[in-house]
Amino acid sequence: MPADQGTPWLGQGKLVLGMIHLQAMPGTPYHRDGSFQETLHTAVRSARALREGGADGCLIQTVDRVYAAGENSDPARIAALSLITRAVVEAVGAGFRVGAQLMRNAVRSSLAVVKVAGGSFTRVSALVGATMSPSGLVQGDPLAVMDYRKKIDAHDVKIIAEVESMHFTWLGGGKTVAEVASAAWQAGADAVSLCHTDDNTTMEMIAAVRAACPGLPIILAGHTHHGNAARLLGSQQGADGAFVGTCLETDGWGSAIDPDKVKSYVASIRERR
Repeated sequence: MPADQGTPWLGQGKLVLGMIHLQAMPGTPYHRDGSFQETLHTAVRSARALREGGADGCLIQTVDRVYAAGENSDPARIAALSLITRAVVEAVGAGFRVGAQLMRNAVRSSLAVVKVAGGSFTRVSALVGATMSPSGLVQGDPLAVMDYRKKIDAHDVKIIAEVESMHFTWLGGGKTVAEVASAAWQAGADAVSLCHTDDNTTMEMIAAVRAACPGLPIILAGHTHHGNAARLLGSQQGADGAFVGTCLETDGWGSAIDPDKVKSYVASIRERR
């Protein structure tokens, strides 16, 4: 295990990280003029609902419909996410982990947003290797990411790297999920994120990564809900945490967070937390 990594930031038990999906940001083609304040207020309300429901944190994620495949991101978009992230940090107070992610893979900009706004982590679609997406080829650049992380003194900003998910599959095959996780860990990831629509496959991937990278936290990238959370998270064999979205929302994907749905999700794994 790299000497500067470990698991203290996880705390005790299993992390529940609610997804806060934003409306299209300023500087993007589908931004609706005048909608920014509404988007900011919805994000704050959702973060408070997550905290009220017992979640451990949130990931604020841009959902702009179309994206650049690499680091390019409009300055207005970066500024808008920074303002939202800071507002959420101030609203939820200490002890609640706040992350931010500029999709598709604007990693350095995401690190800057989290560092300046006072958040604690970011999620990276492609830290190592490459994957195909609707935006085109998304290619990792771990040297550039880690150089920039050092430049802005952001080692306190944790990096959760996707290694097999709806956003990342190793281009061309040839590497197991454990090998991809090992590469991400060696590059500097503090945790990895994975998922599959089939629960058995997810559990097999968790076991493989655990065997290859003992001590590396594993966060589920999606596909958890109230019916499978106990299995995927509620045991020593399960993941260390999960990004949770649609099943916590009031009216499907992208709607406001329902604190009662958060409470019941957390309750399903509480005995193991």
